[in-house]
Parts: sequence; C-alpha cells; structure tokens
Amino acid sequence: MAVTEKNILTRLYFVVACLFLFAGAILFKLLNIQLVQGDKYQELAMKRTEKMFTIAPNRGNLYSDDGSLLATSVSRYTIRFDAVTVKDSDFKENIVPLSNALSRMLGKSSSHYQQLLRKARVNKNRYALIARNLDYSEYMAVKDFPLFNKGPYKGGLIIEQKTVREHPLGKIAERSVGYERVDENGYYTRVGLEGAFGEYLRGVEGKRLKQKIAKGQWKPIGWDNIVEPKDGYDVISTIDINIQDIAHHALLGQLEKYKADHGCVIVMETKTGEVKAISNLGRTEAGKYYERLNYAIGESHEPGSTFKLMTLVAALEDGIKDTSDIIDTKKGVWKIYNHRVRDSKYGGYGKISFGKAFEVSSNTAFAQVIHEGYKSNPDKFVNRLMAMNVHRKLDLPIKGEGEPVLRSPGDKGWSGLSLAQMAYGYEVSMTPLQTLTFYNAIANDGEMVKPRLIKEVKEWNHTIQKFDKEVIDRAICSKETAAKAKALMKNVVENPHGTGHGLYSPNFSMAGKTGTAQKDYVSKDPDKLKYISTFAGYFPAEDPKYSCIVVIHEPDKSVGYYGADVSGPVFKSIAQKVYATSPLIDEVDMNAVEDEDLEKNYQRYYAISQKKYNKVPNVKGMSGMDAISILENLGIEVEVKGNGKVKRQSVAHGTDIKKAKKITLELS
Repeated sequence: MAVTEKNILTRLYFVVACLFLFAGAILFKLLNIQLVQGDKYQELAMKRTEKMFTIAPNRGNLYSDDGSLLATSVSRYTIRFDAVTVKDSDFKENIVPLSNALSRMLGKSSSHYQQLLRKARVNKNRYALIARNLDYSEYMAVKDFPLFNKGPYKGGLIIEQKTVREHPLGKIAERSVGYERVDENGYYTRVGLEGAFGEYLRGVEGKRLKQKIAKGQWKPIGWDNIVEPKDGYDVISTIDINIQDIAHHALLGQLEKYKADHGCVIVMETKTGEVKAISNLGRTEAGKYYERLNYAIGESHEPGSTFKLMTLVAALEDGIKDTSDIIDTKKGVWKIYNHRVRDSKYGGYGKISFGKAFEVSSNTAFAQVIHEGYKSNPDKFVNRLMAMNVHRKLDLPIKGEGEPVLRSPGDKGWSGLSLAQMAYGYEVSMTPLQTLTFYNAIANDGEMVKPRLIKEVKEWNHTIQKFDKEVIDRAICSKETAAKAKALMKNVVENPHGTGHGLYSPNFSMAGKTGTAQKDYVSKDPDKLKYISTFAGYFPAEDPKYSCIVVIHEPDKSVGYYGADVSGPVFKSIAQKVYATSPLIDEVDMNAVEDEDLEKNYQRYYAISQKKYNKVPNVKGMSGMDAISILENLGIEVEVKGNGKVKRQSVAHGTDIKKAKKITLELS
C-alpha cells in the first residue's frame, strides 16, 4: 500500500514538474515575443491589417502649340459605404434624404438606394459600392450629402480615386501622342510624346494608409493622405491641330483609295524644325486604318528616287557634274556588269542635262554619273554623304528611331554595283523623318535643323524648361548648290516634263521630288513585287515655310503605285489646305487702322464688366457679344434675337438680379 502511494506521488510530482516546465516555456516564449521579437511581430500584424498604398499623381497635360489639349489626366472617383461605423440614430435619420440626393445625381430611384443601404447595414458590409466613375464636381457634391457629410467614421463615406488619361483628339495623332506604362516590376513602356517626356509629365506618387477588412478588401483610414501626390508638369508640343487634322485625313483618304498597307505624313516648319503634324496609319485585316506604329520615325527603308536629291547635291559639291552637263540615257537601259538599270519611261529620255535627269527621275543617268564619277574612289562618294549627315540618327527623344544604313567599300553587302544602286536610292536606308530632315536643309539654304516635337515644359504659368531651335549642321552644302537643287525641285512640279507636274497648281507653289521604290524585289515572282511611293518637298517654293514628306507602302498595283500618283496628291492636299487656312498677316497694316467706334465700345464694355452688380445693368447699344458676356457672368440666362447691337432688353435695367433668371436681347 505504501509502495503504491509512493508511486502515485512520484507520478504526481513528475506531472507537476512537466506543467511547471511547460508553463516556463510558454512564459519564456511570451517574454521573447514581447521583449525581443515584439517589434517584428507587431510590424507583421500591422502589415496584415494595415498597408500603405501609393496614389498615382495627376499626369501633366500635353498641349498642341496653340494650347489645345492632346492628352490630359482626369480624376475619377468611386464611392463606397461602410455600414458598420454609422450609429443607428444617424442611419435612420439620414437614409431617406441620402437616398434622395443619390437618386437626383445618379438617376436611379430613391427606393433603389434605400434598399442598397439597408441591405449593407443588415449584412454589416463595410465596403458597399454606391457609384463608380464620378467626376470631381460629382465627388465634391457627394461629400456634402446627408450622412456622408459626417465623414469617413461617423458617416461611413469611403472615397477611392483613380486617374484616367484622355485624348481629346481621339484617334488622330494617337501614336505620336503615345503613352507611358509601367508594369508590376517597375519597367516602363514608352511610346510617342507621352513616353519621350514622361519625366516631366508623370509627377510624384502620394501615399495613403488603408485597413484590411472582410473578403480581402482594403478601406482607406482617415480623411487625408499620408503624402500628397505631386502633379506632373505640362508639356507644350509643336503639333499644330489644324495641320495635323489636314494631314491625317489627306493620308487616310489616299490609303483607302489605293488599299495600301500603311503610310505616314510629316509636316515640319522649315526654319525652326518644329514638327507641325505627324500621322501614321496602318491597315487592319478588316481594311480599316488606325495609328498602329510610328512609321515616320521608326521605319527605315530604301527611299528610291527621293535619294536622288542627296546624290545630286553630292555630285555638285564634288564637281563630278553640273546641272547643265549632258548625259546619254542609253534608250532607257544601261548595263553595268550583268545588271541592267532601267528608266520608267520605255526608250529612255535620249541625251539630257543632269538637271533634267533629276526632273524626269532618270535612273540610267544618275547611275552612270555616280558610277563613272566615283568608281576610282568610291569612298569619296560615301564620305560626301556622311559629311551631309545622311548616315546619322537624329537622336530624337521619342524612342524607336530607325537606323539609317549607308555602306562603305569593304562593308558586307558592298559590290561593284553599289555606287550605281545607291545613286537612285537602293542599298541605302533611311526613315521618312531622316529623309525629310535632309530635304528641309535644302529648303533652308543648306542649314540642317533637328526636328523638334516640344516647345517648353510648364508648371501652371511658370516655365520649367524651354526647347529652342537646334542646328545639326550650319551648311551641309554651299548656298549655290542648295539654290540649284531648289530650282530643280520647283521644276519637278512646274515643268511639263517633271515627274510631279500632275500636282501643279497656279494658285500656290510647291517643290519636291517623287520616289517609287521596289520592295521585296529579291523575289523573282512579279506578283510578290511591292512598292513604296513617296513624295518629299516643301512649300511655298519661293520662300519655304513648311517641308513635308508622304510615304505610302504597298499600294494596290492594279490601282497605281507611282509616287506622283499615290503620295503626291496627299502632299498637294496638305499644301493647298494649309495655304487656305494660313492668315495673310502681311496684307493689312494693323498699326494704320484706327476704329474709334470699336475702341469706344471696348472701353464701355470694360467699364461695365469691372463693376459688381446687384441690379441688371443697361446693355442697350452694346454689341451682342459684349452684352451676352456681361449678363452670363452675372448668372443670367440670355436669349438672343437678331444680329448687331442691343436694341431692347426684356428685363429693365435696375431690376434685382435675383429676380432676373432669363433675359431676351433684341439685336439690330
């Protein structure tokens, strides 16, 4: 018996000891967590229940040169309701007036919102959706609604903000305007102006603390942000909305007519290099066109006969030929080794001057001049082209500029045919903008300016940075050579034998060069042979203001493919409409014009508009536009009958403004 009791006591002591050890272990662990790892676990708990979210700032606006919006950021708001935080008394008192206010703003019935709010209350929903995609004025109104005006804690109001990028021009210039996107790893995709100048536009992110609630949802804590976001700067581009619209529709119409694969247009201001329009349109499988890729900047291709301008300038500068020297076009076929160079005109042009060879775009003449003139020293030709910057990229801020190709003797692909081939635009490669930059330099008497897409960066009315004219080369050639080239480009359009004569108009002058380059010519199958049709030049011919290039790829051969027929009409349409819409500022000397009545009317309008009124003013005798401006600024609705000056106003002057909701003006 004593042994049994002793065993029981031993076991009891063992159990008690184990319990003490277990309790000690728990106490040790608690102390360790509290004193040693407390901060760690507290931080972990906070991460699971509270989290800092970033707030995207409003991206700066992108403007055209006249201040029209190309891209803008718009804040949109989502309204949610925390049904748990609201007191019963507040909920019962405000549910009907709140539902009525929501109904008036959002359009659904008051009973719909009452049911929604009551259901959220019953289900203890802390994140009930009330409305999405509200603009700023609607958001501000919601904050003043019954119950919601008590704030996030007493009123249960939850506001979520997001920023949406909108393009007022729609699809016009969409690729040139571009975008900037960042993925979850922080890698940016930058396209067009938005991507090029993202460092100015994007702003600085803000911070907002949120609390985790049911079903993995996060609710903002408090009313204010931890760190307020800083909006981006505004960027003023060089794009002219009017010219952009003209270029877009002119290109679109021609692409549709010729069922082409894609094309582009660039219009640039000659003296400054400001790009006034840049349109890129590609064809979908359904036959529609949209801004698919930035062909104007990114697509490098063999330019064909538009390269004859570079060839002509090189030959004149090196003294290889002058424009009056005679060349035999060999009945339209010139054989070099086992290769035949052909003119587009069957039978050739006979014996013609080098200048006329440019105007009629004779391949045989240009191939002979360059091969014979440089065959003993082909490096001389290549070096001359390099001296004119033909081989250089433009180093644009927009990503994706195509690589120009200009081979030298010894390079892969160079052969005995290379000089002849390069003479009329093969075995070389340039983007449309690179080609236009050269043409613009000739129009500019030899001064090559860098194409520019941005004027300045602003924060409200304060200029952060200005971007001025940038000169690549003061003189790519002599003024004499430039003058000869300009005269020949004018003849291309004006002379009856010029390849661009079909574009001639006596009403406005143009100068340029046609180009028709074969594409996929390696294939022996004529059905697979495609074309690139180009027209490059400037207008007016006598005093160039704008340079322009039109490039259309793969027009339907059954409809047409020559540069003069396919691309030339786009160039002419742009020139014609820009002429028509350009103000003739030099025809009227405004300093010599004095209109005393106009000045008196303005002084009267200014005097009236500066006053503060409690009564309806007397606007009789004022111009209709001035009277409307004054009355509408006073909050009065205005109806107008007739034109001219105000003869009669329906509400007598001196009437209390509060009683004058609407006024009718009779003009004569």
